[in-house]
Amino acid sequence: MCGIAGFFGSAPAANFADRALRCLATRGPDGSGTWFSPAGDVGLIHTRLAILDLTEASRQPMAFCEKPATHVEDHAKSPGRFWLIFNGEIYNFRELRRSLEAQGETFTTTGDTEVLLRLLIREGVACLPKLAGMFAFAFWNEDTETGLLVRDPLGIKPLYYSQSDDSVAFASECRVLRHGNDAIDPTALRDFFLWGSVPDPETLYQDIRQLSAGHLLRWSRKEITIECWHQITLKAPDPSILSYHFAHRKAARSDFLLAADLTRVALEESISRHLVSDVPVGIFLSGGIDSTILLALTRQTLGPRADIRTFSIGFEDPEFDESELARRTAEHFGATHTEWMMSPEEGAAEVGPFLEAIDQPGIDGFNTWCVSKLAQREGLKVVLSGLGGDELFAGYQSFDQVPRYRTWRKALGPLRHALAAVLDLQEAGSPFRRLSAFFRGHGDWLHAYHVQRGIFTAEEAAELSTQLAGVPAKTNWTVPLLPSDSKDVISLLEITRYMRNQLLRDSDVYSMAHGLELRVPFVDVRLIETLFSLPPKLRLRRGKQLLLDAVPEVPEWVRNQSKRGFRFPFERWMEGQFGDLLDTARDKSPVPLKLWYRTWAVAVAIKSISTVERCCEVGAA
Repeated sequence: MCGIAGFFGSAPAANFADRALRCLATRGPDGSGTWFSPAGDVGLIHTRLAILDLTEASRQPMAFCEKPATHVEDHAKSPGRFWLIFNGEIYNFRELRRSLEAQGETFTTTGDTEVLLRLLIREGVACLPKLAGMFAFAFWNEDTETGLLVRDPLGIKPLYYSQSDDSVAFASECRVLRHGNDAIDPTALRDFFLWGSVPDPETLYQDIRQLSAGHLLRWSRKEITIECWHQITLKAPDPSILSYHFAHRKAARSDFLLAADLTRVALEESISRHLVSDVPVGIFLSGGIDSTILLALTRQTLGPRADIRTFSIGFEDPEFDESELARRTAEHFGATHTEWMMSPEEGAAEVGPFLEAIDQPGIDGFNTWCVSKLAQREGLKVVLSGLGGDELFAGYQSFDQVPRYRTWRKALGPLRHALAAVLDLQEAGSPFRRLSAFFRGHGDWLHAYHVQRGIFTAEEAAELSTQLAGVPAKTNWTVPLLPSDSKDVISLLEITRYMRNQLLRDSDVYSMAHGLELRVPFVDVRLIETLFSLPPKLRLRRGKQLLLDAVPEVPEWVRNQSKRGFRFPFERWMEGQFGDLLDTARDKSPVPLKLWYRTWAVAVAIKSISTVERCCEVGAA
């Protein structure tokens, strides 16, 4: 895991490399490197968090040349024909390496970066579907004078870019590119108020974009093109999938149990991949189903004697403290558990650095900030998170509620307009106002989903954007093509919107602010493709039943608890220490805020817009 930045064409500013190295320092505390082409029209910048092959042999930028440099100080002068900077992990790199060795390749390192470099040289983008991992990388081919930017299929690792004439600059964090690119995008700001995060490919800034998940950008001296190389789609369930995988079973088993068997195998494979590391791997343990399953299957994979470290946050305030559940679960599986019993003073002290770490506005992430700081403080460099389990196994209320909204709308017929008028009488800021807008609108899946996941109505979001950006914003928004009637639609929306644009982004930014690599075994392309081959009636059973059937080791005190979110006394700490920011949000908002999460959304937007150009060196303490 690392930070990357660079440019194809020309540097966006004379001090670009220095700025990038400062801004990305927490992402790569173990080293840094730069390479610039002799003509100065290509630059590659890298900060390293050493996870695989801890030696200097795997430092980046990494070059392929006939006679590699023999001394570290000669690295930047290597006569490379091909260069790579890479952020992420290729978990199946050993398998890919064996295949390359069988084709005559020889290697000088033991890590995944060289494997990726050799694959790109040999196969180009045709190699991308072979990669099991999370990644964002830049590749330069000196022979063809072409550059390539690539982002993983699920958008786990970020990659931002700005385009100027025939040049492209890019970085792992938006702040690296903000010099001269601070003009606010009113559409992106509106979308933030709609959803609580800025959806890719937008950013808050007009001249900075995100490379969308599963996309690549090609640069040459003639043109710049962007294309999709992988897209998560819903396939028609394969009725033979279970009999194909379990034809060897003689005992009669129901489809539900066979689906659990298939899920178990896919989960074991994913977790085994995500444990590949040359440094210890810990687990964020909340005491919920998803993180408990990670712990149970990690214990199975590593064996009974392995030292497994788990981490959680607790509070001195009993109203919010749920640490006993995580503590009990860790003890049950023989893990070495560390918890931070956070006092009000300690919690309030973290709010300021957390706010400074925000790269793109979002309404969540403080929990990730705190537990990442704990793991880093205890000497960990890699952790697993249960993020993604709710999206894949119907763990959210949205799986029940969103189809219900559409059913209500259809049953009401023309009467829905009368009910919408009644709902409009509810207090401004009430979620019933979003339901009213849905009843008055076209009734598609995305607008039904917005009732559940939205922050402001479309009209409110446009009004807020116009007020804060000073430029009118549109009230309509793009509706993606989706299947017409299935809970699978909700799963796809949760994966491609809430998870991708908020949860994964938060996980990356706030873990890397502490020099910590966060891995997400549930967010795995191979696992998801296996699960999406199952009929929804098997995969999306109430209460994550498929997941519980697949991993019966989950203890009853976790299995039988009601669904809950991880709660922080964040509002109290904000009001106490940053009340002026919240008051500013209330004063500037042209629409009533009322609810806390709406006030916080406006406060985050104001903070993001007004932040002076700087690189915040947070998380170093």
